Amino acid sequence: MPRFNAQLLEGVEVMAALVEARSFGGAGEALNMSQSGVSRAIARLEARLGIRLFERTTRAVRLTDEGRRYHDQVMPLLAALEDATHATRGAASAVRGRLRVNVDAFISRLLAGPRLATFLDAHPELELEFITRDALGDMVGDGFDLAIRFGHPPSSTLVARKLLESRILTVAAPAYLARHGPPATPQELASPNHRCIHFRDPLTGRPFPWEFHRRRRKILVDVPARLTVSDADAYQRLCVAGLGVAQMLALAGEPLIAQKQLVQLFPDWTDERFPLYAFHPSRHHVPAKTRALLDFVVGLAD
Repeated sequence: MPRFNAQLLEGVEVMAALVEARSFGGAGEALNMSQSGVSRAIARLEARLGIRLFERTTRAVRLTDEGRRYHDQVMPLLAALEDATHATRGAASAVRGRLRVNVDAFISRLLAGPRLATFLDAHPELELEFITRDALGDMVGDGFDLAIRFGHPPSSTLVARKLLESRILTVAAPAYLARHGPPATPQELASPNHRCIHFRDPLTGRPFPWEFHRRRRKILVDVPARLTVSDADAYQRLCVAGLGVAQMLALAGEPLIAQKQLVQLFPDWTDERFPLYAFHPSRHHVPAKTRALLDFVVGLAD
């Protein structure tokens, strides 16, 4: 059996702290070390590995390409080792530590519902950080453990896992329907009698097309763009205020329909699905805290 060399782990904790803090001073504060001590620990780790882990400038510290690859491979292994250690010790829960999650504004609001309190109560040793960002960005360099986004995954080195799919509903406020009348078919939305609110796709910068799916049939309607927004909260508020017809995820629209703030149109044309994906830096040894949060997210669709 090969003998474990404890020296392999020397300096890795310092590297992780430096990645998260993005400064030697911040890493020192987190580890209760001096700034020079952090610098020496990183220098020893780089010498042992034979690579340069960080680019240092007067303003910032960031991982090199080699450092990023090493970080991506080592950190999930350390998390798995921590999980295994706590499980072996008979700990009450292996779901522990801090979990930094990159989300957009809509996902942040979706997760921050009343069911989150139950999830946190079930995992008292877990610390969650939901950081709102418009894009995935550099997950490793920014210190994220996980990202969650609706939409089809872009080409990336990140590992994408589909969590669930949500139906797309076409909805309007009662006040709008009182003024303009309910459209009988999806094609009527292209007429001058109706106003539609467009939502801009953050990946392409263009409004999402208006599609209607019923089993294997799909209709694409060229809806005039009188109003276009890129914020999910504003999109819902404008629709509820009666400014136009909107297409939105069932996860967002169904509560508003139940509260009679919105009315669903074309209930026979709701077979379009929009996926929710989780993005990991690595596919190996996903920590228990990450798995627990993903199970919670999947459960939101129930």
